Amino acid sequence: MTTFAHSDQSPRIAMRGIFHLLASRREYGVGLLLALTITTVSIINPDFLSAQNLRDILINNAFYAIVACGVTFVIVTGEIDISIGSLAALCAATLGLLTTKAQFAPAVAIPITLAVGLTIGLLNGFLIAYARVPSIIVTLGMLTALRGVTKLLMRGEWLLVIPSLRWFGTGKVAGVDVPVLTAALVLLASAVLATRTPLGRRIYAVGSNPHAARLAGLSPRRIKLFVFALTGLLVATATLVDATRLGKIESDYAQGWELIVVTAVIVGGTSISGGKGTIAGTLLAVILLGIIRTALIFLKLGPDAVYWERAIQGGFILIAVLADHIVKRDHGGPG
Repeated sequence: MTTFAHSDQSPRIAMRGIFHLLASRREYGVGLLLALTITTVSIINPDFLSAQNLRDILINNAFYAIVACGVTFVIVTGEIDISIGSLAALCAATLGLLTTKAQFAPAVAIPITLAVGLTIGLLNGFLIAYARVPSIIVTLGMLTALRGVTKLLMRGEWLLVIPSLRWFGTGKVAGVDVPVLTAALVLLASAVLATRTPLGRRIYAVGSNPHAARLAGLSPRRIKLFVFALTGLLVATATLVDATRLGKIESDYAQGWELIVVTAVIVGGTSISGGKGTIAGTLLAVILLGIIRTALIFLKLGPDAVYWERAIQGGFILIAVLADHIVKRDHGGPG
């Protein structure tokens, strides 16, 4: 009888072990889901695996990959940034106005645009780290305020992208599209920062236990200021290679993109309470969400595709947060 009971429980124990592995190392689960999604959609529609479609997926998701690196560090510190879409719109408007209305050369307009992103990031970081305003309040306010400023600046018009700027969105270096190359370099630099530098270890230490970090001589305020400033700079960088792909810039550029980025970071394994997360997991989640977005088109769902996409994004967030909660509970953490 004991032998049979043990035999009956073995599959349950094995399944529970697999579940906890996928929940604690979410990159594995995201990678598995990514493989299943690609396989399923390619069986239904073989054109999904065409070289052109795969290239389009990479280009279309370069913005999200770049910005998600910064947001990963922000959430690792236990904070959040939901102003990135509105900041991207402001950066795009700045770039467009400087090169078309003010007729600045790109060599002048680009550094100013990057400075705008960095400045807003520093402002966010200062209000959160030094003024001690909750990050959700600060970035929610920025989400609304920056979008309003952008609309005032553009006054309902759209701006042309001058030909010399189009290279950043459509050009190639050694056969690789500039947006994809830029995303790859940012991802590599972010992974090195996270895993190979003292600053990276300090970022994770602040997210894991701010009080212990202070006792160890670290400055959570400075580190949070840094990650928000970095995110602002990365938003401006991503805007440079994304907004220039099309021939015009509109005031509703990047509307709602913050949800996609935050979803990717959380689904990729970054704990919403801080202290845990990887750039690799974030990248896999960005690709997964991008492929699902494209897959819904290939499945010919028509206008319903956008509703399915939102439902899937929301479902992913709920599953990721639930998995994080279960892992913490089973390891004796709060929850």
